[in-house]
Amino acid sequence: MKRGHYMELTKGEYARMVDNVTPGSKLLRDCAGAFLGGGMICTIGQLITDLYTLTGFSQKDVACLTSVTLIFLGTLLTFLGAYDNIAKYAGAGTLVPITGFANAVASPAMEFKTEGYVPGTATGMFAIAGPVIAYGTAASALYGIILLITG
Repeated sequence: MKRGHYMELTKGEYARMVDNVTPGSKLLRDCAGAFLGGGMICTIGQLITDLYTLTGFSQKDVACLTSVTLIFLGTLLTFLGAYDNIAKYAGAGTLVPITGFANAVASPAMEFKTEGYVPGTATGMFAIAGPVIAYGTAASALYGIILLITG
């Protein structure tokens, strides 16, 4: 082929070429992994809740302790490098809100720690979580005002 000249392909030939190099869909496997991974995280959360309930804490305290424990576990697994390995199989199932959020805060913090603990870790921690926190704070203030007005 001469320089500057391109192969002329029909739409059908191009489609066949694309089909040959495009990997097959893993949708069923990805959905099953997300279902099982997210289900496992939720099951662990329920087990933690049940254990705290057995200790005699109030339901309010149990809910708080369970949240704190899941955040701790999500952060610990992120720092150990295990959360990414779990996510390879569980995919979107690892985005279960509380552990996924802990991972979203801890991951950038780890990446920026070479810049120093305060400027790197502290600011990197909010690279992803910052907008979520800001939006959540603004939304809760707006809902509070609406609730106050509507009584």
